[in-house]
Amino acid sequence: MSVLLDLDGITKTYPGVKANDDVSFSIEIGEIHALLGENGAGKSTLVKMIYGLARPDAGAMHLGGVAYAPHGPVAARAAGVAMVFQHFSLFEALTVAENIELGMENAPPRRELAQRIREVSAEYGLPLEPDRLIGDLSVGIRQRVEIVRCLLQSPRLLIMDEPTSVLTPQEVEQLFATLTKLRAEGVSILYISHKLDEIRQLCDRATILRGGKVVATCIPAQETARSMAGMMIGQELAQPSVRDFSPGEVLLELEGLSLPAAGQFGVALHGIGFRLRAGEILGIGGVAGNGQDEFLLALSGERRVEPRMIRLAGRPIGGRGPEVRRGAGLLTAPEERLGHAAAPAMTLAENALLTGRRRAGLTQGGFLRSGAIGAFARRIIADFDVRTPGIETLARALSGGNLQKFVIGREVLQAPSVLVVNQPTWGVDAHAAAQIRGALQALADGGAGVIVISQDLDELMEISDTFAVLANGRMSPVRPATGLDIETIGRMMGGAFGAADAEFSHASA
Repeated sequence: MSVLLDLDGITKTYPGVKANDDVSFSIEIGEIHALLGENGAGKSTLVKMIYGLARPDAGAMHLGGVAYAPHGPVAARAAGVAMVFQHFSLFEALTVAENIELGMENAPPRRELAQRIREVSAEYGLPLEPDRLIGDLSVGIRQRVEIVRCLLQSPRLLIMDEPTSVLTPQEVEQLFATLTKLRAEGVSILYISHKLDEIRQLCDRATILRGGKVVATCIPAQETARSMAGMMIGQELAQPSVRDFSPGEVLLELEGLSLPAAGQFGVALHGIGFRLRAGEILGIGGVAGNGQDEFLLALSGERRVEPRMIRLAGRPIGGRGPEVRRGAGLLTAPEERLGHAAAPAMTLAENALLTGRRRAGLTQGGFLRSGAIGAFARRIIADFDVRTPGIETLARALSGGNLQKFVIGREVLQAPSVLVVNQPTWGVDAHAAAQIRGALQALADGGAGVIVISQDLDELMEISDTFAVLANGRMSPVRPATGLDIETIGRMMGGAFGAADAEFSHASA
């Protein structure tokens, strides 16, 4: 095979950190090439330079044997480089065709574009209806829109950032079939993912970054997930611990929790009920867009319900707001890191204050305790291995994984009696994910109740004592996680809870 993209000595420095340090590797024509590394290892900076969102300080790139230095994404796309981002850039109130048109420099007439969308999406096994509103589509279908938008521009190199983090197992299988077809047609794919078993299944070669440098290359099929994780972190990955689950007193009880949809594209909740006990980790699975966000908002107090629907330690709190619930020990960590879990333009110290003011004792008599705020922020950084120059760093300057560690650490260190987290390890590397799961397990071991909402079934099966599924705003009966198989979970995710799933329920405990 011949080389499509060649990187030679790529270096990029930001204030206080060298994001990429003399990075050199190549991607062959018709190759699926994995780019691996811990959060903060330099992957995002590198792909930004390949896609024209940043310029290297030193080094050179060649695309198809020709010098390549794009001044922006438009130039990158014109050269044949396309990218599907982890966070989609789609407008919910517009149709599929309208969104695709917005991402094209020279879009054909609308009727012709609609026909091309149907043809290309069918050819690659990603069928789309051009006239459907984005807001009416599942997350998996929305990803199809992003991919088809790229394919319509006939890319030579397709960059994919965490493409399976929001997909069902069936959607992952279809995506892999599409990528395999593209590879056979000579398209090169730069594939970024923390799911190492998927890397082993799909990718031809892998380049591993650590601390901004290339530290290893490998053929994933000849490695194990643990060996690749070891290359990424420079040491052997710790084995997950096995918990002895002995449920204690009821901490949180939901009874008939219902909530109307917030808007045209929201999901209504219907009659959710269960009990969460001390020392219990309840895993809640489901395909994205089935009420997970609404469920967390109802528990956090950002959307209020009838007082009796939510009881904390026997006390009705459904009508109380977030501040009262946090003071009583019910803490939450939402899925959206920037803008919801953390304020992008605020420092880490200020973000620590935002939710830790009361439980971490960061104010006194109405005045801020600057020393206590700094100490709390530094403790989060140290205990959760947040890679950052210091507590005055803006939240938006952190990589996604490091910000996630900060957000989870901020809540865990406030010693909640109940902690609810949505997508705790989304986009987080294997080492950081193990740290976060270990912290949640330690919290439960200390007598707290933990609810983990996640689309990562492997994660839920590893960490959960009990398990339920959200489907169309309804929750299945809670049952033991032990012994559940993918087939049963798949039926539950489709809303077919069935009589067998009712055998174990906290309501009857």
